[in-house]
Amino acid sequence: MSLRHAVLGLLAGGPASGYDLLRTFDLSLANVWPATQSQLYGELGKLEKGGLVAVAAEGPRGRKEYAITDAGRDELHHWLTEVEPTQVRRSDMLLRVFFLDRLERDEALAYLRRQAELAAERHERLVELGRTVAQGDDPLSVYGRIAMEWGLRASATQRAWAEWAQEQLAERQPPAAP
Repeated sequence: MSLRHAVLGLLAGGPASGYDLLRTFDLSLANVWPATQSQLYGELGKLEKGGLVAVAAEGPRGRKEYAITDAGRDELHHWLTEVEPTQVRRSDMLLRVFFLDRLERDEALAYLRRQAELAAERHERLVELGRTVAQGDDPLSVYGRIAMEWGLRASATQRAWAEWAQEQLAERQPPAAP
């Protein structure tokens, strides 16, 4: 996914200013695709230059409201239906697991314990977000809850895995001293 398509997806729901888009990002999309203010405004400029969005209204202090164009809708549709999502294959967290034997057992166990803690913290943040997120029937709420459920399940699975890995390592006999 790219920031480009996230912005197009949001604008497909209706015109919005950069500020409005950033607020929506912070409340929902940032959990799967974070963006800074400068990245978002930079992307809006590129989308406008490429004819995928247009300024629909201008307000005080240079406030601009953007709307998706037909070309932008076509690009979003193409991305949603024809571009295969990238599958995350790199994980520096898991890469480190391959080399935990290079650490003292206590250090390796501490690493796995920390991964369980981080997963639990992510899970709790999503649970809390679920309490505050609008339970509306609008598309962003409905599909946002579906995406949040993936995050809840993934973080619960990662925590369970890290706890299991700690057990596996704790049960393993230390290598004999040379």
